[in-house]
Amino acid sequence: MLRNGLEPWHLLVVAIVFIVLFGSKKLPDTARSLGRSLRILKSEAKAMKDESAAPAPVDPAAQ
Repeated sequence: MLRNGLEPWHLLVVAIVFIVLFGSKKLPDTARSLGRSLRILKSEAKAMKDESAAPAPVDPAAQ
């Protein structure tokens, strides 16, 4: 039944639905906030990766 998956006209229908639901004036604001959120997520994921890759500091008092 779903042999072809997602075709180009599916994306067109989704875009039209978004325009109808959100209106053309709110779409740029929505896209901008989504971009900010993705940028924050990417920077936090990179910080977590860098933090886990760094060796833990040795505490001389614990020995």
